[in-house]
Amino acid sequence: MGGSAAAGKSVDGGGRAAQRVPVPEARPFLDTFRANLKETFFPDDPFRAVVRERGFGRRAAAALRYFFPFLEWAPAYRLGTFKSDLIAGITIASLAIPQGISYAKLANLPPILGLYSSFVPPLVYAMMGSSKDLAVGTVAVASLLIASMLGAEVSATENPALYLHLAFTATFFAGVIQASLGILRLGFIVDFLSHAAIVGFMGGAATVVCLQQLKGMLGLEHFTTSTDLVSVMRSVFSQTHQWRWESVVLGCGFLFFLLVTRFFSKRQPRFFWVSAAAPLTSVILGSLLVYFTHAENHGVQIIGNLKKGLNPISVTNLQFTPPYMMLALKTGLITGVIALAEGIAVGRSFAMFKNYHIDGNKEMIAIGTMNIMGSFTSCYLTTGPFSRSAVNYNAGCKTAMSNVVMSLAVMVTLLFLTPLFHYTPLVVLSAIIMSAMLGLIDFPAAVHLWHVDKVDFCVCAGAYLGVVFGSVEMGLVVAVAISVLRVLLFVARPRTTVLGNVPDTNVYRRMDQYTTARAVPGVLVLRVDSPIYFANSGYLRERFTRWIDEDDERTSAKGETGVQYVVLDMGAVGSIDTSGTSMLDELKKTLDRRGIQIVLANPGSEIMKKLDSSKVLELIGHEWIFPTVGEAVAECDFVLHSHKPGMVVDGASHENMV
Repeated sequence: MGGSAAAGKSVDGGGRAAQRVPVPEARPFLDTFRANLKETFFPDDPFRAVVRERGFGRRAAAALRYFFPFLEWAPAYRLGTFKSDLIAGITIASLAIPQGISYAKLANLPPILGLYSSFVPPLVYAMMGSSKDLAVGTVAVASLLIASMLGAEVSATENPALYLHLAFTATFFAGVIQASLGILRLGFIVDFLSHAAIVGFMGGAATVVCLQQLKGMLGLEHFTTSTDLVSVMRSVFSQTHQWRWESVVLGCGFLFFLLVTRFFSKRQPRFFWVSAAAPLTSVILGSLLVYFTHAENHGVQIIGNLKKGLNPISVTNLQFTPPYMMLALKTGLITGVIALAEGIAVGRSFAMFKNYHIDGNKEMIAIGTMNIMGSFTSCYLTTGPFSRSAVNYNAGCKTAMSNVVMSLAVMVTLLFLTPLFHYTPLVVLSAIIMSAMLGLIDFPAAVHLWHVDKVDFCVCAGAYLGVVFGSVEMGLVVAVAISVLRVLLFVARPRTTVLGNVPDTNVYRRMDQYTTARAVPGVLVLRVDSPIYFANSGYLRERFTRWIDEDDERTSAKGETGVQYVVLDMGAVGSIDTSGTSMLDELKKTLDRRGIQIVLANPGSEIMKKLDSSKVLELIGHEWIFPTVGEAVAECDFVLHSHKPGMVVDGASHENMV
């Protein structure tokens, strides 16, 4: 390079001083590796509050506050705040008790487990969770997954003890996986479940859950264990002679009542407590109706005895031996990830409403820990369901203390009130589940996806149809597969566009978007909108060649100047690997044979370092690399019109100009 290059500037074709693109100084490998590792796993710098403290004691206290957020708000807790949390806690308890019993039945587990699971996990989350609004409890989708996956190999009716122990073991594995993702800072893995995939999966799971409730609504004693639409419909219509009109009337009546109360609360938000109290009201009314009419003697199925007392210890019931350990591990993995995605999404939604931040990885640790502790105390999988959290939010909760209040209310129920649920009809539980699930089928979201992004709609539809016509696991696999395939397509087939000059400016924009933008004769400006990796380097080489061929055909047909310079706008290329540098090397040699010069504009520091270390920078020539597209095109245009063959631009000798 000449002296002007060493000075960092050169004289461009217009006689102006042009800034040369510098090559950053090489950093030690360990420093670079450490910086990349921090950016990948600790982008939010979670321990900055700990590092800022001076002294071991203060740092230890800051670390404890990080892992146990209640230590931050508990010292400043006030009576006025407790009043708000008390009202919210009692309100969500009125919803948690009937929902817990209902979802436990959905998972083919003893109904009492639904109450156990609303006692211990909320206490753990109140200490470790960072969300003020998340209300912890069992959820329908995870319950259905447990019933579907465990029930495929172990019958809940023929071998209830083994089935119960496997449910505890699956919950343990789910908790370990959730906590491990948080500790290892691997929360981004959950992001592979895109919004479209979750909408479709949740809608399909809600549809399947509603179909499963036809057993209770129709008063059937025998029902298919399959979850697909065809099997359920076959089971329903092959037993028309066993339909019980009493169950149908009760079920439809209570379902109508629940839907009306929900509609009323949505129209009048200040009466949110009406829909929150509706499930417990339905349980009370249904129990009284059965008790006074002796409907259990007329085909209406009831819960029966619920064991009084707090959670028994279940740590000795965990199954860590073949042949069922792998079944529990697989169930825990799938249900754990789904529950995690739902809980974090709900927590972030309400945090946004109240303008505070929650740490996703910290939430994973909290949710995982509460499921591990739950598996030791006769609980099955829990997370933060949207319906319960929405009630908690609308009830005016201030801190996670509302979960403690709910837990204490459930404890009182376990100790003293469980006999009151003896006459609760199963059809009421089915109505409660169906009313909750209908809210998960988000038609407006699907319509929005169709209008905004057809591919996202296909992801949503694929997940929904996979769940409804296949199985819950199949729908999940379809959703993840389509989402990952789309990511791979974005990487392997990045967008490349032709840029043109906006008249009377030095700005270059996409010609298919800016209709006034015009091409510069003899100069083809191309923009790459992704990193250049091994997965897309071959495609980009072919696509660049095709852009050049198409431009040559267009210009030759019009009798205009063909391509003499190809300017690559590298502003959106965040990184490049060795396959990418080899591609640029090959492209340079190919274009040289055609008499075309390659020019780079706006390459980042990492790109410059890679090009320099791979000798591609030397091959292209530093004088052909510019900070902006405007400068690059201006220099190319000047050379084209100067007709001075001895001149080399931007950093080489300029003796013909001087």
